[in-house]
Amino acid sequence: MSKLSRNEQTKLSATYLNGVAIALFAVGGLAPSVSLVSGGTQQVWPIAVLVLGCIGISICLHWVARWILKELVE
Repeated sequence: MSKLSRNEQTKLSATYLNGVAIALFAVGGLAPSVSLVSGGTQQVWPIAVLVLGCIGISICLHWVARWILKELVE
């Protein structure tokens, strides 16, 4: 496999993982927060744990995507 091909596959993998991180942040972090602020539920603690967990996992996935990009070959 050529360097160019390997680099493109590496970038594609990192992009996919970063997309999953963004989706997790949006669905698990922002959506419940907006629902909570707009008065959609009275249970604050389970929502807060969900939001913080999803944001934390999203950040970890983003860091893994950055780590994957370090595999690029010059």
